[in-house]
Amino acid sequence: MTSDLQTARPEALDPRDEHLEKRRRVVALLDAENLGAVALTSQPALAWYFGGARTHVNLAAPPIVAAVVSREGDRVHVTSNEAHRLGAEELPAWAELVEHPWHASVVAAAEAEALSAGGAAEVRLEAGLRAARQQLTPAEVGRYRELGADVARLLTRTLAAASPDLSEFELAARVTAGIVELGAEPTVVLVGGASRVSDRHPLPTTAPLGDRAMVVVCARRHGLILNATRWVRFGPRGPEERDADRRILGVEAAYLAASRPGATLAGAFAAGTAAYALNGFRADEWTRHHQGGVAGYAGRDPRAAPGVDVALGSNVAFAWNPTGPGCKVEDTILSTDAGFEVLSADPAWPAVTVHVAGQALARPDVLEL
Repeated sequence: MTSDLQTARPEALDPRDEHLEKRRRVVALLDAENLGAVALTSQPALAWYFGGARTHVNLAAPPIVAAVVSREGDRVHVTSNEAHRLGAEELPAWAELVEHPWHASVVAAAEAEALSAGGAAEVRLEAGLRAARQQLTPAEVGRYRELGADVARLLTRTLAAASPDLSEFELAARVTAGIVELGAEPTVVLVGGASRVSDRHPLPTTAPLGDRAMVVVCARRHGLILNATRWVRFGPRGPEERDADRRILGVEAAYLAASRPGATLAGAFAAGTAAYALNGFRADEWTRHHQGGVAGYAGRDPRAAPGVDVALGSNVAFAWNPTGPGCKVEDTILSTDAGFEVLSADPAWPAVTVHVAGQALARPDVLEL
């Protein structure tokens, strides 16, 4: 399956063109709400708007940048101790920087400027901004594809070298180091060995891996977050494990089949949650863990849940992560008019074929060592 979108390379695309498209989307929101400006202050919004710029220092802290977008242009509020680095390495040359003392609030300054121009804070346009960044541009698809391939190869290499006596911390350290070497940020690294397979979010511990382990990663580069889960088994699986692994792929297939352009997130969520019982799980299995949702500049943007609904367009990335007792599947997958593309795939990883909406899709199997 090929298309102009899929074959576009990020280095072949003018970053100014990408930014102009994003400005067009934001200005359209301003027009719809009759606003003069908006202050962008969240990491997802800023990274999206400025082509993947790193707008943080501390991963656990708010951005150190705030931007005011109006019909006249972009004004970016920064502190003076960060201005040179941000201007030289992260922010586009055409952005106008407004410097403040290191102890000042750039968020307060940007919101005050937006309000004075008849605008609003980001929260006023939160839903519209999320919809604006849902449809990925060709440049974003190229960056996402490269990140997905890099992370998938890293997981293959690292898990193939693992052993049962390795601790969860040790495997997590190897995965984390590999992500950083890729120029990405490990926003989530989970490792659960055989003694903790019932934990859906296994923060690593000193426990040895034992005869099987699950690794979950969220790696961010150019603002985009790649989500993937992989399983390694030291020795062959028994029939019950194989059966559970097969059935959870059936649940994921239901989520994906309902995530086509023109569908809704609520519809996809309903289809996926209903698929648990159809695939031999408890009907309420979905209540034991979150199920994923739209992927991109946040871990999920948004996360699917009861009462959450957005319209789904084309060129939208998803990371559904259905789970059951001792089984889980997760990849970052692009949905286009032409079909699905698994962004986080490595041909060297064992796979099984699952048919989704008439398309044969390679899905990850368990790596048996």
